[in-house]
Amino acid sequence: MYYTMTLEDKVRVPPPLLEEDLDVVILNVLQEQLEGSIAKEIGIFIAVTKVLDIGEGELIPGDGAVYYDVRFEAVVLRLALQEVIEGEVVETTSFGAFISLGPIDAMLHVSQISDEYINYDEKNNRLVCQDSKRSIAVGDGVRARVVALSLNEREPRESKIGLTMRQSGLGTTIWLDEEFEEERRKEAA
Repeated sequence: MYYTMTLEDKVRVPPPLLEEDLDVVILNVLQEQLEGSIAKEIGIFIAVTKVLDIGEGELIPGDGAVYYDVRFEAVVLRLALQEVIEGEVVETTSFGAFISLGPIDAMLHVSQISDEYINYDEKNNRLVCQDSKRSIAVGDGVRARVVALSLNEREPRESKIGLTMRQSGLGTTIWLDEEFEEERRKEAA
């Protein structure tokens, strides 16, 4: 789930930047330091949107920079086990599909796509259900549930997020639209 949060931090402003607009400098420093990073207790930083308050600057002997206590607003992605998410397929392989959740990708293993046997169509770069012939390809939107979550603060790219679509109400947007239309036809009959 995405959240807008108000946070506080201490920001170091190097001497050459002290002559510039302090709000802009601090916003740029926060964006550079935080966007794309992970803090387990906060989440995955998507964007630092604005600086709300800048405290008095502090000097530390031996360092020419000024340190400011800053209150700011940020958009974060906070994932939880069993949460239903929506994303887009960015890659398919013989062992599954990678789903973009915005700042981070999650893994949808072939065993978690469907109860059917899944074939990998390498020529068309898609995963195909053997019986129903439903497929998953790059660019498809999906709704899935988070079943494994291991976030790595030091190396965000090493984080592991596992997904499943083997439950009712989950699947590609095409599958879900087909199921919705089938239900409507049954109700109309």
